[in-house]
Amino acid sequence: MVNVIVTGVVGSALAALKQGEVAWARTALPQRRQLLEQIHANTAMHASEWVEVAAGIKQLPSNSPLLGEEWSTGPYALLTGTAALAETVTALEEGRSPVDGFELHAAPGGRTAIEVLPHGSFDTLLFNGFRAQVWTKPGVDVATVRAHAGLGQRTPYETGGIGVVLGAGNIFSIAPLDVLYQLFAENRMIVLKLNPITDPLLPVLERIFAPAIERGFVRILTGGAEMGGALVNHPEVNAVHMTGSSLTHDAIVFGSGSDGAKREAENTPVLRKSITSELGGVSPTIVVPGRWSTEDLRFQAEHLATQRLHNNGYNCIASQVAVISADWPQKDQFLAELRSAFDRAPTRTDYYPGSADRVAAARRRYNNAERLGPRGERTLVTGIAPDDEILRTEYFAPVYGVVELPGDASEFLARAVRLCTDKFEGTLGVNIIAAPPTIRALGPEFETAVEQLRYGTIAINVWTGLGFLTPRATWGAFPGHTLADIQSGIGVVHNALLIDEPERTVLRGPFRPAPRSLLHGELGLSPKPPWFVTNRTSATTLRRMTDFAKKPGVAALPGIVASALRG
Repeated sequence: MVNVIVTGVVGSALAALKQGEVAWARTALPQRRQLLEQIHANTAMHASEWVEVAAGIKQLPSNSPLLGEEWSTGPYALLTGTAALAETVTALEEGRSPVDGFELHAAPGGRTAIEVLPHGSFDTLLFNGFRAQVWTKPGVDVATVRAHAGLGQRTPYETGGIGVVLGAGNIFSIAPLDVLYQLFAENRMIVLKLNPITDPLLPVLERIFAPAIERGFVRILTGGAEMGGALVNHPEVNAVHMTGSSLTHDAIVFGSGSDGAKREAENTPVLRKSITSELGGVSPTIVVPGRWSTEDLRFQAEHLATQRLHNNGYNCIASQVAVISADWPQKDQFLAELRSAFDRAPTRTDYYPGSADRVAAARRRYNNAERLGPRGERTLVTGIAPDDEILRTEYFAPVYGVVELPGDASEFLARAVRLCTDKFEGTLGVNIIAAPPTIRALGPEFETAVEQLRYGTIAINVWTGLGFLTPRATWGAFPGHTLADIQSGIGVVHNALLIDEPERTVLRGPFRPAPRSLLHGELGLSPKPPWFVTNRTSATTLRRMTDFAKKPGVAALPGIVASALRG
């Protein structure tokens, strides 16, 4: 009976999308822009309900500052994503390239860089001191970027069939943003199969996507592995995009057990369709030695704690290993501050399945594992060897390791780049923390290190998570992975400018928050970022930023700034 029900639900959804594909081919750019504007308006209308449901799933109290995570990685991300995509479609409507008005210039290695943050005066005020560039693959020049930006919306009448998006269960804007990218970049009708963790969000997402659902462009389904299998293997489906672990990916693509392992070794997938993915990995943070003040040590320790503990570590982009210099005179002081930051971060419930088991596994493996946090629920492991399994196993839990390499800033950075490029599993993102005087002293060496890091997002003095929240940035693994060696996946998402042949996003932020940044000559006015897990006003600030994203205006800025300054 269950199989019959699943078959019927899948068949009905795909039949509607088949009709929707015909309608989509006839939908002109102005109507596509209006569709995005309707989804934006619906997101604004249901933002509070979205966060309430998310808080229930993650068992966050109504007064928790950690609710800021749900505002920013929920409705805020979808609001900014739809607005940015609508601007891209508007440019194409008017006969312009989506990158017109953006600064384009040469990047190392024959690449082109597109400056995507800040974009406009509001970004300059709200993200003062932060920058984001999208780098193309080598050999792509400025003229080619301009000519090809727009992807599927340059030929809107050429549709891409029907695709399945297998939704993530950790960050709740991932699935809807993936749906929009498939729809607009690929002109593909989409059935979204929610991760069972997110099933309570179904009514909210159906209301948000109502105009796309009504016209047969999108369907949203729930169910377990049986539903997912029926969808991805259906003959009417010609593309699959998934977010999750590489193990799940391999089971879907090659099958499970010894037969699946054999097919993977022979690169003979059972799922022979267009397959894209974002699969996480083990993300490192390189801490370049320098002369830091006590305030710098504390702030950057909170920065690393945030990179691990945001969403309790249930992030594909969560930093899992800090790479530091064994010869840094301030190493011990920094590690003491890191322990303190792990202790100070607000407590939270382990809502993601298997988290406690993964923490227990880490503690069994490492005799020197330290229990930190209000309930001893967090784990810090120092003295990790440069070839340890923690560099290859994504714990997806509040477990953090520290690897030490010898050398001063120059020697250490070169070694750290080789370690991150050669030994770490995955290529989704890498963080670099370095004081401005150290960056200046390293000069071209530092920029060479950035170029040599083969990661989809490289963040300098800012967490790669900001790249996820920057709608015009690209998000995904470094190009070049294959189905048989998937690492962090294939393809990109977000990319609201619809840039063709992107390679990576490079983020830069202030080493210190204001006002200390100004006292040290940094051109950055941002206070402690509201996404820090130690930020006391995170929920208020990010709710206000979400309200701003609903309808940007000058009148909202003082409230955002006032809350941010109290963080």
